[in-house]
Amino acid sequence: MVGFAILLGLFVAGVYVAALYNQLVLVKHNVAKAWANTDVLLKQRNDEIPKLIAVCREYAGFEATLLARLAGAHAAAVAAQQGARVTLVGAAEAKLGEEFTRLAAVAEAWPDLKSNLQFRALQERISGLEAAIADRREFYNESVRIHNVTIERFPASLLAGWFSFQAADLLRFRND
Repeated sequence: MVGFAILLGLFVAGVYVAALYNQLVLVKHNVAKAWANTDVLLKQRNDEIPKLIAVCREYAGFEATLLARLAGAHAAAVAAQQGARVTLVGAAEAKLGEEFTRLAAVAEAWPDLKSNLQFRALQERISGLEAAIADRREFYNESVRIHNVTIERFPASLLAGWFSFQAADLLRFRND
């Protein structure tokens, strides 16, 4: 009878450990999925920026330094995205967002540019992608929060440490 109780206790403990491990794997993969969804939108938006720069360059005298800064910020965002380090992506995206905001403000002073259908379509497409990125970023950050809390809670923290589950970084743009 004692042997049966010990076996039953070991079985229950094994099931508990397996369930706990599976929970850790689930939250880890949810973070990866949320990042992949965000990454797709960032790539789509980054693909539109060179087109916008090309349209602006057609207008002689249009803020060449602004376009150069925007191109540089775009290149930095693409490079950070390829490195897949969330903190670097966030910083690069913050800089790109600042330059894009400056471009939109300066474009207001150029009526011919503002009336250009291609410019307006690109600006609307990028603005739509920005809204979608904000939504996906919120989902990603919530997935990271759940992941990080899960790996810090006892007794999951023991298993997380044993199997080298690491905390994930939040995706922060600007000073948020």
